[in-house]
Amino acid sequence: MKALNWGIIGCGDVTEKKSGPAFNLARNSRLGAVMRRDGAKAEDYARRHGVPRWYDDAAKLIADPEINAIYIATPPSSHAEYAVRCLESGKDVYLEKPLARNMEEAARIAGALAASGGKLCVAHYRRAQPMFRKIRDLLERQSIGAVRLVMLRMLQPAGSDIIAPVEDNWRVDPAVSGGGLFHDLAPHQLDLMVYFFGKALSAHGFSRNQAGLYPADDLVTGEILFESGVVVQGAWCFSVAEDEKTDLCEIIGERGKITFPVFGSEATLLEDQKRYRMEFPPLDHVQQPMIEEVCAYFQELGPNPCSLEEAMKSLEIMEVFTRKPSGG
Repeated sequence: MKALNWGIIGCGDVTEKKSGPAFNLARNSRLGAVMRRDGAKAEDYARRHGVPRWYDDAAKLIADPEINAIYIATPPSSHAEYAVRCLESGKDVYLEKPLARNMEEAARIAGALAASGGKLCVAHYRRAQPMFRKIRDLLERQSIGAVRLVMLRMLQPAGSDIIAPVEDNWRVDPAVSGGGLFHDLAPHQLDLMVYFFGKALSAHGFSRNQAGLYPADDLVTGEILFESGVVVQGAWCFSVAEDEKTDLCEIIGERGKITFPVFGSEATLLEDQKRYRMEFPPLDHVQQPMIEEVCAYFQELGPNPCSLEEAMKSLEIMEVFTRKPSGG
């Protein structure tokens, strides 16, 4: 079995608990080095997490001969650059979502992946969590009959605790994130729609900056028609009143409904007029189930849990939803 010695490019807040510790918990896997441009913070991270080496230069981590797999956890503006360099250096890649700022950058990564013959997974980690696996199983068993309509709503006030503070937040700088808070949160929701329902036939939408609090749009709406006939309607707004705060997905079928928050741990099944509540214990490290499957894939022990091709499907939908009309 291939032993995995991981490096992290961008050992920031997301890696402290959500992902970083999980690399030492997966089978035959360990975290061997971390990198952050602020060397003092990289050194502090390495000390606190028991990581043998740290760098303040990504090129040095990529060139480290002991590192054979790299987790890219930087903002999206550098995803394409780092993914291409890692693949060209013969390293397998676990890439944070969204995989890139746009489809053009995604195509660059795809080209490098094909040329290298390496492996790459995208961190749409909700695919591997027990709640969403259960929901997919219910859908495959047609517990609510044929699905007719899905309604997604993510409505948050400007100061919501579900998002990082707006001040000095790269997520609301389109040059860094590719868009706004939609580009940070919607990848989770839209990837689940791809995971549940497969190939999209068409999509349309629009986005606007209504509140003017930052450069990015704060309202996005859209509709998707899937090959299966399922229609998904989505709305994301990040400037609503506190009382309107909502994180909800409703999957409506011919015999019932599945309701759940994408950023929560409880789902409700309404099946033939009977209601069932499904609770799932919070995970210590939310990416651990996905990282375990990524490690298995890199070790030739399992399939790719989220391929670049799969992740590009939701990125393309995001791009359609936020594309500005010509002259607009």
